Amino acid sequence: MGLLAVHAHPDDETLATGALIASWAASGRPVTVVTCTRGERGEVIDTPSHPTGLARLEGDGPALAAHRETELAAALAALGGAPGVVAQDFLDGVALPDTRPAGGTVEVEATRFEDSGMAWVAPGIAGPAADAPPTAFARVPLDDAAARLAALVRDRRPAVVATYEARGGYGHPDHVRTHDVAVRALALAADPGAPVPGEPWAGAELWQAVTPSAALRASRRALAGAPDARALADRAGLTFPDPDEELPPLAGHDDELATGDVRTVEVAPVLDRVLGAMRAHATQVQHATSGPAGDPALLGWYALSNDVLAPVPAHESYLVSAPVGSAR
Repeated sequence: MGLLAVHAHPDDETLATGALIASWAASGRPVTVVTCTRGERGEVIDTPSHPTGLARLEGDGPALAAHRETELAAALAALGGAPGVVAQDFLDGVALPDTRPAGGTVEVEATRFEDSGMAWVAPGIAGPAADAPPTAFARVPLDDAAARLAALVRDRRPAVVATYEARGGYGHPDHVRTHDVAVRALALAADPGAPVPGEPWAGAELWQAVTPSAALRASRRALAGAPDARALADRAGLTFPDPDEELPPLAGHDDELATGDVRTVEVAPVLDRVLGAMRAHATQVQHATSGPAGDPALLGWYALSNDVLAPVPAHESYLVSAPVGSAR
């Protein structure tokens, strides 16, 4: 059975679960990526050290959304090893039957789910934007979005549904909502009485992307000590994260990692695929580079629009919850 990775915006599938997706695809198992918005409100990187020529797209929601769809397709082709290996659905494209008494079998079209926007509130930590639109994904009724995802779960019948931890990895409101939608969708998919098409499916584990705090601090220290990364930072005007600063929420699960069901995915065997997917998201990710050979804590680095270098770690880690209704 396959993997269903649920993400808020194009690029999140690569940054949060890229090695997991690439590893499953390389093994020949089916993979579907569900994307909840098209990242209409994302910042666009277009600098002398990372020229995309696309600065004009920032603030033009429809145009940026259309472009980010093409970036997503290219990134999934990189993760899958070829176009079409990794399937992709936008959540708002999933139609549901109208359950109103007079609705019959009419399908209800989803309102287009839009990027809620964010603001950087600390290095690597996001908060909500002050001007989120009424159609922002973070404001979509939970069961509207979750029922659509539940329909996909019933259709694809995955062994694993992967997404962010409860605080969205680094605090983006759409990531938080995506986590909530995934949890609710698994409950709806398993419920025979839920107004969701398809046969109930309760066979999916929930994998939440996390990282041990010690591993993240170690990779940040290794990054700061890498001469090539230092040269890049000087050339491109980038900064380094402080290994001792407050870490993002995805690194706040050490107690659960010590006692819970944890799975790890090695990044090195699929590093080229992951870096290729990062480079495909050129408006959002810059300077995706492989690191020094032989350093177990640092496989490479990249930066987002905040111009702070981030390490590519040796492993992705996931907290695993048993399928709904499972005894374990």
